[in-house]
Amino acid sequence: MRVAVDVMGGDNAPHVEVEGAVAAAREFGVPVTLVGDTERVRAELSRHNVSGLDIEVKHASEVVGMHDSASDAVRKKKDSSIRVAFDLARNGEAAAVVSAGNSGATMAAAMFVLKRLKGIDRPAIANLFPTLTGKTLVLDVGGNVDCKPMHLVQFAVMGEVYSRFVLGIQSPRVGLLSNGEEASKGNELTRETSLLLKEKPINYIGYVEGRDVFNGAVDVVVCDGFVGNVVLKLSEGLAETVGKMLKAEIKSSLLSQLGYLLCRKAFKEFRKTVDYAEVGGAPLLGVDGVAMICHGGSNAKAIKNAVRFAHEYAMKGVNGRIAEKLLESFPDLARDRRGSDEKALS
Repeated sequence: MRVAVDVMGGDNAPHVEVEGAVAAAREFGVPVTLVGDTERVRAELSRHNVSGLDIEVKHASEVVGMHDSASDAVRKKKDSSIRVAFDLARNGEAAAVVSAGNSGATMAAAMFVLKRLKGIDRPAIANLFPTLTGKTLVLDVGGNVDCKPMHLVQFAVMGEVYSRFVLGIQSPRVGLLSNGEEASKGNELTRETSLLLKEKPINYIGYVEGRDVFNGAVDVVVCDGFVGNVVLKLSEGLAETVGKMLKAEIKSSLLSQLGYLLCRKAFKEFRKTVDYAEVGGAPLLGVDGVAMICHGGSNAKAIKNAVRFAHEYAMKGVNGRIAEKLLESFPDLARDRRGSDEKALS
């Protein structure tokens, strides 16, 4: 289960990507292929002890910038590190792709090269948020800003499967993000989606509010990409601000500094809980393969953990589980598949 890492896309590429990928190979035994300009990649590798590690380098002559359009990146830059990484996955030379580059281009490349799972209209970016009891999976957090009810239903099915087989939750509670828990709340999109979700074979608990993302009341939160991205960026900003406020308060007096020394272990555990680098990346659910999208400013720790999670995702065969759940949730897919098979045989 080799993981292809786009080492040219992040804000600090290729230094951070190479360091993180090497750490993943060393600590978790994940075989990796570093995709990018060979000369620069090998220069970075020379700074690390890679003896005995399963690390390969695949040359890519082009780089997709953060301001490049997604369609141009896929169609015009065919030798970009993002495109080459997904080509490796399509050809069976890698089981997963990790990129901290242009997220729109990464999503477009995944859809164009790997294609979508049957029954999925739009793949969704899923992100884990810390809670009082564990983690909450929120999707979509930025892939699709305008959605139809059926898109959100598909997100719910994919999120439920991911939560069961990756996070180990036996019967994930699935909630639809709204402006209140009452059935009368929401808008046309959420009301129609809620009616559809009640008919699906998942543990749908109804509307949930923004606070439920963090209090552990639900395992999967479904929303469109516009709302989800606001939730994501607000959460990142809040965590950063709270950290700075605590640091300022601790430095404000000698008594506070003494108190910090006594609570240092608790602060360390809290920081670990809210640190995005502990997860590393957000999986793109709904494509026929494994794609992990990382923050452009990811550090080496984030890349390392993204590689680890991508490897675990591929090992657990989550896409096959999603395909099975889609057939259960949408019986018409089974009929369409039988018809296609009969046509092919004839």
